[in-house]
This record gives sequence, structure tokens and C-alpha cells, in this order.
Amino acid sequence: MKKIRLLKIFFIAACVILVYMFLEGQSFISYKKKPSEDSRLETAVNEKTDGEIIEDDEIYIRYYDTENGSSTPENANGVDARYITQPIVSNLHEKEYYYDFSNEKLAWWFKRDNAHGPSGCDDKVVLSDYGAYYLDENVPEDEKVIYLTFDCGYENGFTGHILDVLAEEDVPACFFVTKTYIRDNIDLTKRMKEEGHQVGNHTITHPSLPTKSYEEIEKEICGCADYMKEATGYDMDPYLRPPCGEYSERTLAITHDLGFKTIFWSMAYLDYDVNKQPGADYVINHFNKYHHNGAIILMHNVSSSNSEALQTVIRNLKAEGYRFASLNELE
Repeated sequence: MKKIRLLKIFFIAACVILVYMFLEGQSFISYKKKPSEDSRLETAVNEKTDGEIIEDDEIYIRYYDTENGSSTPENANGVDARYITQPIVSNLHEKEYYYDFSNEKLAWWFKRDNAHGPSGCDDKVVLSDYGAYYLDENVPEDEKVIYLTFDCGYENGFTGHILDVLAEEDVPACFFVTKTYIRDNIDLTKRMKEEGHQVGNHTITHPSLPTKSYEEIEKEICGCADYMKEATGYDMDPYLRPPCGEYSERTLAITHDLGFKTIFWSMAYLDYDVNKQPGADYVINHFNKYHHNGAIILMHNVSSSNSEALQTVIRNLKAEGYRFASLNELE
């Protein structure tokens, strides 16, 4: 019996030593601690949006392989993970709370600056009051940052190539999808997440939100997010692009309280009409003329011109010193 007990102790000690040796070759990071120096990971979740500290079982932990000196995190499939899917935290009030907010329907607009300054925009509403953005106004003076976003209402055969280019150039983007897009393109939607991109909310049926009731807005937004999880197994990212760019103070307030940041844009052009495409040269020249620091770019996945021009656009912007960022960097 004494001999068996000694063997058991020896076996346990050997296991502990083996585990320790394995961990010595790896490093782990909790997002309650300082994140990786990769700036796309600096927005790691360490507290909920209402200030409540995340419980231990909610902490997102990423694995870093340091054997080859790499600081790029990988997910379970070995795919580079550029960001964390931040939690959607709803603080929605009863509908009476929103009666005091104006429901005047506004349509997003912006004014281009061909001197590479930030675009002017509709300033009837203070976007920051509602967690809404059209531009990153907090980019440090010594950085050049740009954000790529794509609106996806339906598939036109170009999204796969767009993803190929983004992968080749190591550039993240956010794809705003409707429920029908997810339903009809499960594999593409999964691929967006698997390759380190964000998938944002473009509602279930793409309605003008100011024309909808409190209950309908909640259903349009939450229903799309719920379907994303149900159909793909992935959580939707907490960003919403209002259909047609139409909004009101009321819809911005409801969207914010549902846990989503509204994302407008500071660069766009007519690219969504598949029968009236501007051409790749137009897209390239447009970016050359109007790019600006902190720009949030609106593109449509159905555009053949975007598909053809994207790699050149990305390489030109990189040559200008731009870094492509995740929407998680918006503060």
C-alpha cells in the first residue's frame, strides 16, 4: 500500500511538472489585464457598458503563441483574431421614456473636403450623446487611421473576393448585414467572423426606423442579432447601421439603449446601383481625393467596382501611412 501511495504521489508530481513546462512556453492574457500591444486589441472588454465589472465566467481570454515571437492571437480554428466581440448590453427603458425624444426623420448627409480634412455632416443631433459615430475624432495626431465598412442587404457574387482581398492585405472590416443576408449566406457570414471581421446589425427587413414603433424597432434590431447567433453560432457585434441612413433622436436613443453604437460614415459614393456602377477607376480616384484621418468608409458588397478596386485602394492608403482599424477602437 505504501508503495502504491508513493507511485501515485510521483505520478501527480510528474503531471504538475509537465503542465508547468508546457505553460512556460505559452503566455495567457485576461482582458481584465493590459491587452496586447496590437492596437486592434486595445479595446478589450474589461467592464460592461454600464460600468458593472464583468464576472469571472464572462472574462474573454485569448491564447498567445510566443514560441515564434508572434503577438497575434488565434481563435480555436487557428485564425488570427483581430478583436473581441464586445457584449451587447441592453439598458432599454419602457417606451414612455422615449416620448420626450424628437422623432423628426433625418437622413444622414455629409460634405466632402478635397483637402483631406474631415467631412462636414448633419449636426442637428449631437451624435456622441447617443453613442453614434460618423468619424473617429479621437485619432492621435501622430497616427493615420481608417475604418472599412460594408453594407450587405443581399449577395451579388462579390463578397467572397472582397474577403479574399482583406485576408491578403491583413485588413479588418465591419459587414452590416440584414437577417435575409444571414439566412441566404450562412457560410459567408461565418467566414466574416472566422477571418477576424465584425458583423454588425442592419436590421431584419431594412426599414426606415423613424417610421417604426418602439416595439417594431426593438424587434428589427434584436431579431437580427438573435438570428445571427441562432443561424451561425456567432454573436453579432454591437454596431448598427441605420437602413437608408434614416434616423431620429428617438431611434438613436433606443438603439443606444439596446446596446448598439450607431455607425454613420464620412466617405461614400454611388456604388449600390448594380446597373449603374461607377467603375474601378472612379473608386480609386475617389479615395485618392477624399481620404482623411479617422474616416469611416461606407461601401456596398454588391458593387463590382468596389470588388475590382479594393486591393488598389487598400495599398494606396497603406502607402499614405494609414492603418486599418476595427470599430472597437471608437471611443
